[in-house]
Amino acid sequence: MIMSLPHFGMENSTRHSNAAAVERGRLSVLALVPALAFLLSCPTKASEDDTDLRRDSTVRAIEKVMPSVVNIATETIVEHHDFYEELFRQFYGTPLRREKAYSLGSGVIIDQDGYLLTNWHVISRANRIQVKLWDGREYEAEALVETEGSDVALLKIKAPPNQKFTAIKFAQDDDLLLGETVLALGNPFGLGGSVTKGILSSKNRRLATGKEPLNEQDWLETDAAINPGNSGGPLVNLRGELIGLNVAVAREAQGMGMGFSIPIKQVSVALSHFFTPELTDSLWFGARLRAGTGPLQVLEVNPGSPASKAGLCAGDELVQVDGQQVRGLIDANRLLCGLTNHEGRLVVKRSGESKSLSPLRLGSLEELVRQRLGCSLLVPTPPRAQRMGIQPGDGLLIDDVEKDGPADRAQLQRDYLLTNIDGQPARELRDVAQVLSEKKKGDPVQLALFVRQRLGLSHVQYLKGTVEVTVR
Repeated sequence: MIMSLPHFGMENSTRHSNAAAVERGRLSVLALVPALAFLLSCPTKASEDDTDLRRDSTVRAIEKVMPSVVNIATETIVEHHDFYEELFRQFYGTPLRREKAYSLGSGVIIDQDGYLLTNWHVISRANRIQVKLWDGREYEAEALVETEGSDVALLKIKAPPNQKFTAIKFAQDDDLLLGETVLALGNPFGLGGSVTKGILSSKNRRLATGKEPLNEQDWLETDAAINPGNSGGPLVNLRGELIGLNVAVAREAQGMGMGFSIPIKQVSVALSHFFTPELTDSLWFGARLRAGTGPLQVLEVNPGSPASKAGLCAGDELVQVDGQQVRGLIDANRLLCGLTNHEGRLVVKRSGESKSLSPLRLGSLEELVRQRLGCSLLVPTPPRAQRMGIQPGDGLLIDDVEKDGPADRAQLQRDYLLTNIDGQPARELRDVAQVLSEKKKGDPVQLALFVRQRLGLSHVQYLKGTVEVTVR
């Protein structure tokens, strides 16, 4: 008979074995506590494969755009004119009382070479412009072109050669969604880089015509806060693309929670006038190119201009300048102005086919004025200005009039002083070239003049008048 073994001894052995295992486990856990405590006390960083939930589309857009946003500080010298000060100045030579006025605004870099945009009203009449980047670097800047009608101004950062900056990307002109999330970046109240968030409340804005100034009817509307100091900063979409230039409107009747921005379409129109060799480098090209994204289209060509003589036509797409590929409006302007001896060849796409044009030779602003007005203009030297009883900067002197040209037909004569052209001061040739380069053949242009008239042997006076000249 087989007898079963008693289980008492086995149960006792198992009990001792389990107790030992528990004890070993307890000791193992106790040994891990210091290590766990150390790990928990250290900040952990998510691996690159993990997603930080905070870095959503808004944060990514801000990180992309912020390096291109600048704070702008201006200094303006204000002269005080009153009857007694003028009296003392005339009789005793007492200098006019001057004070410095300061203002703050924002801007956005649009090219790696340091070109930036802001509002005209931010820098108008400024004697000194200082810009501060997001990383704290500060530079002087100069105003290249500014237009009151569009309230857009083009500045250039004065930086060491070959220094590059982060530029913002432009959105397509009409790539706007009503209700889409938008971000306003800038320098509100001078507090430094700031971001507000809202939606695009209205986008159906008309285009201004002629010299009609822009106002709220033409601007984009958003509920993102745009306060004083935000003027000139960018309004961007969640792709980090520029869709507008912020405008701070300070009016009692303005509704709360309403911000305004100049649409990118209007900004692009202004840029197509700004980035011409005539304005940036005092060279005559004679064609206007389309700003923004997409192919670089030729919008118009002035008759008799270097561009026209080279065979460039409206509707062409500019592809190459002297063998170098064109990447956009600013790049095209840079290549044109950098031509050796101002000569080179253009390659365009016309009706879908590539075409090499005749050699291009850029002209001077003097040639531009003579071609379009039929006269020469001179900046009076200080000695000549003194002899004529005028001040340097009062205007430009008509020096030579071409027979049967537009100026001659308007009865303009030598030594007439041109002070204003189409409402814009004419202090230097570039001022006149800016207006004339935008005119088409047969367009009228208004010239404000002072006509020199001698009274007696020693006294000379200037009579003010306005003449309309037809541009050729």
